[in-house]
Amino acid sequence: MRHSPENLLQLLQRLLKQSNRVKQIHSILITNNHLPFNPSTSSKLKWMSTLLYNALIRAYLSLGQPHTTLVLFTYMLAHQTPPNNLTFPPLVKAASSLPFLAKPLHTHVIKRGVYDDPYILTSFVCMYSQLGDLLYARKVFDEVSERCVVSCNAMLDAYGKNGDMGSAIFLFGRMLERDIYSWTSIISGYGRNGCFGEAIQFFRMMIVHEDVRQGRVRPNEATFVSVLASCANLHGRGGLCQGKQIHAYIVKNESELSVFMGTALIALYGKLGCLGYAMEVFNKMVLKEVCAWNALISTLALNGEEKEALDMFEKMKVAGLRPNGVTFVAVLASCARSKLVELGLELFQSMSHVFGVVPRMEHYGCVVDLLGRAGLLAEANEFIKKMPLEPDGSVLGALLGACKVHGAIEMGNEVARRLLHMQPRHCGQYVLLWGIYAGAERWDHATALRKTMIDAGIKKIPAFKDELAMRKLKKLSIEAPFEDSVFNSKFVAEVYAEAFEKQGEK
Repeated sequence: MRHSPENLLQLLQRLLKQSNRVKQIHSILITNNHLPFNPSTSSKLKWMSTLLYNALIRAYLSLGQPHTTLVLFTYMLAHQTPPNNLTFPPLVKAASSLPFLAKPLHTHVIKRGVYDDPYILTSFVCMYSQLGDLLYARKVFDEVSERCVVSCNAMLDAYGKNGDMGSAIFLFGRMLERDIYSWTSIISGYGRNGCFGEAIQFFRMMIVHEDVRQGRVRPNEATFVSVLASCANLHGRGGLCQGKQIHAYIVKNESELSVFMGTALIALYGKLGCLGYAMEVFNKMVLKEVCAWNALISTLALNGEEKEALDMFEKMKVAGLRPNGVTFVAVLASCARSKLVELGLELFQSMSHVFGVVPRMEHYGCVVDLLGRAGLLAEANEFIKKMPLEPDGSVLGALLGACKVHGAIEMGNEVARRLLHMQPRHCGQYVLLWGIYAGAERWDHATALRKTMIDAGIKKIPAFKDELAMRKLKKLSIEAPFEDSVFNSKFVAEVYAEAFEKQGEK
């Protein structure tokens, strides 16, 4: 049976996210020779091969196969099928995960004469933002002749991802039209750059803005998740107070608690020690996906309820949900704190053998911590030697910490040597090793290590504790009016400078 290209195109557009169907349609297109460009056909079918390639490129990108997406483009060119302005946005998105292709693709678009398309330019802004190249993102944005809210939002996101919140605020203020993505980009940008008070203050400004009051802009899931994450990371009790107020706003204005909003609330209450509130949110969630279970398991482990965390892990499996890498970090950490060595090792083995989860560095670090806490230092050292990955500072640091606790001087020496070779300017490793020597009363070694630190110019970072500065920062992030605080990062710098100057005088 010969399938017409029109029918196959319609099928492909309908089944973009169904992997097997996409591959079947792709095979039929190749078998029936529908993909090569044929300029001699009627004007109606002349561009059919371009449309088919565009649909295939979109399909494979939606299936998470950026490499296949770009390979398809090379076949498109080999078949002399002319790309159009709809061909390139998904290709640019695919190139975000293959940085070495970014500039060649950019050059190709210019040569094709479609570079003036604002959708393509916006895609390049997003690509360079993802690659951390803010300079090129700005250059491309400056070439957009008619800037719409979408292109401006892409640039706001680029500024936020690359730490230039001053420029983000400047652009936000000049935008003629703003939507919820504009506001959310600023809120998430502040949070991403550690300006948690400013993120919360910006959210507060948004909900009293006339756009929200008149219904033109409505906070969405991403907005709430971003601001709740900032509440969770805000120092002191201010974060809890703000988080509760935002939770109340959600209850009042949202018809139901989505999975991601519920997960963000569980993480907020868990991080701030309100285990009861976290449990209440979880129990009230209608739909509980893996991320919500992960948040609750992590919350229980974080608050010293390791047994309950492991029980919740079992309930998660009974509910038919498949644990992922985040789940195993939480349960392995629970086993480590409870010194449940056999169970922890059994769970680690089940990751790949039962659940198909490939262990990452943090999982190996949890196992080293598990063995180290139980005093099985030789086993921990042997485990590191057998790792398929080169251990990083977190894995070796876990072993060094265990050496300090259990007074293993010789092994501590060896681990510290590797760590200092890996992180020669990291003061924490020197402090840990000094603690090992001091605990064993090896004062000659401790003195020599201290001299090495001084000679290398490495200083122990002092704890930051200046009550006046903290009160000022709390007022800045919670109480001060928007105009006086959100833009005034200089004030923050002055507060910290004043505090450190006082510390230097003591």
